[in-house]
Amino acid sequence: MSGHSKWSTIKHKKAATDAKRGKIFTKFIKEITIAARMGGGDPEANPRLRTAINAARAENMPKDNMDRAIKKGTGELEGVNYEEVTYEGYGAGGAAVFIESLTDNKNRTVADIRYIFSKAGGNMGESGCVAYMFDKKGYLVVEKSATDEDTLMEAALDAGAEDVREDGDNFEVITEPGDFEAVQAAIATAGIATIAAEVTMLPQTVTPVAGKEAEQVLRLMETLEDCDDVQKVYTNADLPDDMEI
Repeated sequence: MSGHSKWSTIKHKKAATDAKRGKIFTKFIKEITIAARMGGGDPEANPRLRTAINAARAENMPKDNMDRAIKKGTGELEGVNYEEVTYEGYGAGGAAVFIESLTDNKNRTVADIRYIFSKAGGNMGESGCVAYMFDKKGYLVVEKSATDEDTLMEAALDAGAEDVREDGDNFEVITEPGDFEAVQAAIATAGIATIAAEVTMLPQTVTPVAGKEAEQVLRLMETLEDCDDVQKVYTNADLPDDMEI
């Protein structure tokens, strides 16, 4: 899973220093809105909404913004009607790319994404062409400097984690989606900081890419992340550890 870890680490470091805070908040607003629309406005009874709110809080999103998004989702306030759509394709070197979007205009979104693929040496594929290569999992990353393996394993596995493993300078914790919150809380209670924590799509196998192809894949991922209609992007590309962010 080192490919996923590398992209995940890059993504979270970028988010921590991203000057375009408004764009990050827009993605949270969309997710909170649709989560509230689908499962109701009570976070205690709506796991998807609870996860979205926790992620927004971690990025210091104002509570008023979250409250308005919930009310738009439940119909208490007028709002845009977003639709969940996934897109799939291949980046340079045959790397699989899976995209989750929330859009109010599918024609616009598919045209934007197809253009982004073509500009980065990739191509958009048919529905289902790469989805089978990924599994939905809870995923947390802890720097080795933050704790020792035994302490992390005790906290994570006792709370229901599937696996704890090494990846370079980090530990990766893998969970079933339904166990993610309990494992995240147990790690936090143990006083261990995470540098990434999310329910995500993990690749079953990775595709090594290097040189120019690695640069093209990274540019593709960054450009897709910047697309207003895109919520999350996943790849099975195994990017070089010494790659510049």
